[in-house]
Amino acid sequence: MRPLAELINIEDPAWPLVKGWIDSAKNKVQVLPRDTAKADDALLKTQVTTRSPMGAIVYETGGLLIDGGWIRILGSGSSGLNRSLPYWNKGKTIKEWGDVSPYWLIADDAVGGFFAINGGGLGADAGKVYYLAPDTLEWESLGLSYSDFLMFCFSGNLQAFYKTIRWKSWQNDLIQLKSDQAFSFYPYLWTSEGKDIEKDSRKPVPVEEIFTFTADSRKQMGIR
Repeated sequence: MRPLAELINIEDPAWPLVKGWIDSAKNKVQVLPRDTAKADDALLKTQVTTRSPMGAIVYETGGLLIDGGWIRILGSGSSGLNRSLPYWNKGKTIKEWGDVSPYWLIADDAVGGFFAINGGGLGADAGKVYYLAPDTLEWESLGLSYSDFLMFCFSGNLQAFYKTIRWKSWQNDLIQLKSDQAFSFYPYLWTSEGKDIEKDSRKPVPVEEIFTFTADSRKQMGIR
């Protein structure tokens, strides 16, 4: 693993670029404050440089909340998003720090969807962002780089992307949701009975629980 000093790029950091994207964003973006010690630790364990947008977000922010917290982009963790990018991945995509990962979880959303960068385990397009959709249980390639994904979150048409899994009162319900939670639906969104989201019951549960349940459901259904 590279030492922290090699990961902090002073000459050409990506944060000014990312900050510019945020400042011109069409969607609401909340930048959560960084804690210096957490930022150092998260960057070291993520092993990316601050010359990259991912390294910039990990090192300069506690995370980002998009569209009122509908999407949560992981940084170094804060009181507003009590999960860091490296620690969220440990035990899910890696066992030990420095391990090569088949994919790297980078964000999730209020309906239990998960975004990840393909490390080679999701398809031939390594480096592209995938979405584990709660209504299909399939990893779907978005064809976006991490930078493209940020731009999509900041200024993309989120309403169109989520058109089948947003209900009429989602904005009011989202206010009650913590950033370490997501909505659990019944009937499940991937079943034929659960396709009309307006008729499904929903309740907030820990996002960790949803990730585990999704992974177990994929195994039971034989989805790789």
